[in-house]
Amino acid sequence: MKLGLLLLAALPIATYAQDSIAVSSTNEYPNTFSSGSANVQPFTNKAKRFNDWSISIGGGAAFMTHADLTSFYDKEINWGYNSYVSVDKQITHTFGVSLMYQRGETNQKAMLDGQAGIAAGVAEANTKYNQVALLGDINLSNLLRRTDNHSPYRWAFHGYAGIGVQGYKTSLHDNNEFRWSDNPKRVPLFIEQDLDINSIFYQFGMGLKYNVSNLIDIEARTMYMISGDDEFDGGGWSGPADYDPSSQVSKYNMISKKRSDNAWTVNLGVSFKLGKHQSHLAWHDPLQEAYYRVNVLENASTDLVVCEKGDLDNDGVCDDWDRELNTPAGARVDGSGTALDMDLDGVIDLYDKCVTVPGPVENNGCPTNR
Repeated sequence: MKLGLLLLAALPIATYAQDSIAVSSTNEYPNTFSSGSANVQPFTNKAKRFNDWSISIGGGAAFMTHADLTSFYDKEINWGYNSYVSVDKQITHTFGVSLMYQRGETNQKAMLDGQAGIAAGVAEANTKYNQVALLGDINLSNLLRRTDNHSPYRWAFHGYAGIGVQGYKTSLHDNNEFRWSDNPKRVPLFIEQDLDINSIFYQFGMGLKYNVSNLIDIEARTMYMISGDDEFDGGGWSGPADYDPSSQVSKYNMISKKRSDNAWTVNLGVSFKLGKHQSHLAWHDPLQEAYYRVNVLENASTDLVVCEKGDLDNDGVCDDWDRELNTPAGARVDGSGTALDMDLDGVIDLYDKCVTVPGPVENNGCPTNR
């Protein structure tokens, strides 16, 4: 019984649902919903209203931060550099992707504990890297913009996150094991990692963009890079000897317990927006556009002019749509200003002596007696 009542209640819903997803039978737009918007048109390059491609370049400082050897040592900053170039594609007004090439260099220092540190002194390392990454871009200002904010939109916060592959070369110099010496024979520690799938890195960060013009944006951006490698800071190849207390290798990789050497970059860049349209999709807020159009309609004043051409025959129907401009005075008319003829005998009711019976004009609209 309960199952039957449930099926009976669900039947109208199911019927409506099937109707709401019925597709149009036309061949021009076979995937449009019959209950959807009437403003349906194919989306092609000609239908685009906004530019969605750009090229960005930039550069700034780079630092080895969370690692065994760091750029911030003994209250000093060891500066490095970072530069990038990217091709950017805006997918929606809030999300885009970038294919980026990045190149840079960091300088870092560290000192071993105990007697090893006394013998080696302060070690200095250098890392030169090349990276190729795919970066996601979320326009936070557009995504979180208040619906009642109608102010000009020229500043925007962006959030970035991505993945890529990197290649790097590192070198480490100290006063003991890793120094230039012929007696005993010693050389600094050099590591080279090829740019391939074996060295995947991750990065995320924030940026503040300013819309200079229809062609140019400028941006201040900071990114945090997670290398996933314990060799990225130049501390040497990590291996079992690092964990063996009896081994005599310099354990630079054991200064920090973290197994990933991470870097930080601060950049200033410029984006060149490509395309023929006046604005870029990243700077468009559809909600604000809708509010703007509603505001225009609400504040538009339209004067309603009635009977602009007057009513020459005074039949109560304006000459703008009067089909009979010379209706006799006193004649009843229809909505088009035509005099009424109830019996359709060609004599209007004003002059028809027999309104309901047809008759000739010669007999004032009344039938003749035979």
